[in-house]
Amino acid sequence: MKNILFVLLVLMAHTTSAQDNTTLQKHIEAYYQQMRAQGDINGVINAMTHLNILSPSEERKDTLAYLYLNNNQHLQALNTIGFETNASDSDMAVNIKALSLKSLNQPKRALEQFEILFSRQPTAYIAYELADLKIQTGDNEGASADIEYGISNATDEMKHAFYERQQPYEVSLKAAFYHLKGLVQYNMNKDNIDMAIATIDEALAIDPGFNLASLSKQALETRKNEEGQEK
Repeated sequence: MKNILFVLLVLMAHTTSAQDNTTLQKHIEAYYQQMRAQGDINGVINAMTHLNILSPSEERKDTLAYLYLNNNQHLQALNTIGFETNASDSDMAVNIKALSLKSLNQPKRALEQFEILFSRQPTAYIAYELADLKIQTGDNEGASADIEYGISNATDEMKHAFYERQQPYEVSLKAAFYHLKGLVQYNMNKDNIDMAIATIDEALAIDPGFNLASLSKQALETRKNEEGQEK
């Protein structure tokens, strides 16, 4: 009789606990929706953290990391899903790792993640990220291959954002590739500055308002003039 009573008590406690968790989860889900409606990103992150603790899943973890990424909390995003390369990661998780590592000035590690993304679904946008990171890490030949892919596959509608000015702006993605191509040409052959300048002129012909390309051209022309004076 005592054993039966004990089992009943355990079952009742378990049922009560399950009901409490269900009620709590419904409350947090409602809180999550309310925070979204109010545009309160910190409230949304807080709610998703609690939901992931109550009912953990890869989808919730990826969503939480994505929320951190969109809030420019890159270290928190990586702490949520990890820094390591994992072939079983969702596309969202790989993208979060790639962008967060890039933002944290970890080009080699970011490059690994972008390579995974490109292998799964190659696009001109990812090719640009690969080329940019390879230039940063000194792989100019690898960057050249990505640039040629990008020039061939970028459409006129595709844009890329730049932030070196106080006001961010967008330019043609194809123009952005020609700008990178000019930089690679200079890196690989510093004795032929004219070739690099001519390629950057192609970028400016596509998008005359491309401020970063104009700055690069000015820097190359200054370098050319300095070398001419030395001779």
